[in-house]
Amino acid sequence: MHAILEWLMDGPAWVRYRCLKDLLEMGEDTESVQAARKEMLSDPQILKLIIDLEEWELKPLKRHNDAIHPIHKLVFLADIGLTVNDPGISAILTNIKHHQSTDGPFQVLSNYPTVFGGSGQDEWLWCSCDAPSTLYAMQKMGMQDDPQVNSAVDFLAALGRNNGWPCKADSQLEKFKGPGKQSDPCPYANLIMLKMLAVRSSSGDQTNIQSGLKTALLLWESSWSQQPYLFKMGKDFRKLKVPFIWYDLLHLAETLSYYPQIHKDKRFIEILSLLESKQDAAGKFTSESIWSKWSGWEFCQKREPSRWVTLCALRILKRSGRWPIPTPHAELHKS
Repeated sequence: MHAILEWLMDGPAWVRYRCLKDLLEMGEDTESVQAARKEMLSDPQILKLIIDLEEWELKPLKRHNDAIHPIHKLVFLADIGLTVNDPGISAILTNIKHHQSTDGPFQVLSNYPTVFGGSGQDEWLWCSCDAPSTLYAMQKMGMQDDPQVNSAVDFLAALGRNNGWPCKADSQLEKFKGPGKQSDPCPYANLIMLKMLAVRSSSGDQTNIQSGLKTALLLWESSWSQQPYLFKMGKDFRKLKVPFIWYDLLHLAETLSYYPQIHKDKRFIEILSLLESKQDAAGKFTSESIWSKWSGWEFCQKREPSRWVTLCALRILKRSGRWPIPTPHAELHKS
């Protein structure tokens, strides 16, 4: 365990920052954490992502798994720990808030084909496959108490049914129709709704959360035989892949790990066991699939273990009670 922590601490500043915070449980006021954070905020790759967020009002969303759309860059920055107080972040969050629909959720510039009820033109819309991710990031970045954010979260949470969250879109799209039965849950929307609600504490969400968790686990249980909304859960689904962009094993495990009430469920244990089986003899994890448009990032290769994939996997296992909380060692706290 000590060796793998040392290896993680030899990585990029954003990996070191999360290792100190998430695995070693060190506070933000700790000198080593502050040093790692300062270096993270000057990392050229991180600065490039912040600059790329300026495309929020320019780059239309045509596919929800477009790996380099600003939504996914925003979520990644939120995941590594950037906040509304960091340079460049406040401006993009303010831009997002300028596009709140009459329904409640924040819109993104979108281009929906006519076959799904869209106009085929660029227009500001929201969908249950994008709005929860935007709100997840905004909450993680320190906007949990913002009235606009809370109203948007409340609206989406209320869309939950007894079989999870469905495929829904902006009321402007009167003829919108996703690629599945309207009575079915959308596996991806259900996943990112659970993720969005995991970062806020509201007892009023519990009924829908329980239904969403039940659906996520049922989908896993029937993963080899069912493909609702064309979401396959076969061999490709089971490959380790980051960042958390689409519907896959690591994203599912990450989301479910936030909910202690299912940690002892045999299906969740099965997911964790599969994850653990991918660990090498040194305790490291390697990307098994990549988002090629993230070329240049240390996790965007399949040749050798990735520090970010390893940290994400260990954090899931730790959150789920399957990885020990180490005793901090002074020599690991590199600046």
